[in-house]
Amino acid sequence: MYRFLLTPRWLGIFALTLVAAMVMVLLGNWQLDRYRERDAINKRIDAATEIAPVPLTEALPGPGDAAGTAGQAPPEETAWTRVTATGRYDSNNIILVRGRTVNNQVGFEVLTPLILADGSAVLVDRGWIPPAPEGANARPAIPAVPTGEVTVVGRVRMSESRPDTPQRRDGQIETRRISVSRLAAELPYPSYGAFLLLDEQTPAADPAFSAIPVRHENNWQNGGYVVQWWLFALMTLIGFGWLARREAHGEPSDAAKHEDRVGDDPVPVGPAGHSPTSAQNG
Repeated sequence: MYRFLLTPRWLGIFALTLVAAMVMVLLGNWQLDRYRERDAINKRIDAATEIAPVPLTEALPGPGDAAGTAGQAPPEETAWTRVTATGRYDSNNIILVRGRTVNNQVGFEVLTPLILADGSAVLVDRGWIPPAPEGANARPAIPAVPTGEVTVVGRVRMSESRPDTPQRRDGQIETRRISVSRLAAELPYPSYGAFLLLDEQTPAADPAFSAIPVRHENNWQNGGYVVQWWLFALMTLIGFGWLARREAHGEPSDAAKHEDRVGDDPVPVGPAGHSPTSAQNG
């Protein structure tokens, strides 16, 4: 009954079905990997609030010796680790990060180099400030840095994707995306290869700053895509089986039914009950 499956036509349909199903399974597996990656990030974010901070030098690779360079970026699993560092803020090289939204308002994040005892620095995101009353393009009032020695506790953050080139406007460094290596090139000392999102500071941080909200990754979206792609693969295989069964049991396709109707049309009958063909033959 199913010998027709060995014909070239059905073998071709079966091959296309398998290829389509395999592609959908692979897409589901890719989404599963993304789900696991994002789930691991969320677990690190949650764990960071419960674990005591470690010294900066234990979490991040050290910077090089050359000024204007950034050290090696740490492994991805280091992200969100809470670290502590002590140094002095460099008020001459504050960096404004444009176009940052907090509580549905677009403003600026303020990165400030913290110069450590060995002369190297780590960038610290001190928080968010609103735009100037004159508009988003006007320079905002930046809270002054504490004088003297400062101890910070912050979470390790990696450079952001799609970085732009930092610019200086009236001597002020500005950027849209945080790329540690590109920002380090603007600084007169070596820098660590990641930056810190400030949690705590001694002396206390200026109340003009708003804390940067820590957003968890939407891993459940990827989980939904996994189920979706795998269901599509299963439905593709089931669809092939349904077509094969329909063919085996002699259920004609819509095209075949149309051809049958055309073939069964009655022959027109001419005068005296004779068809045109019979009349010509006569």
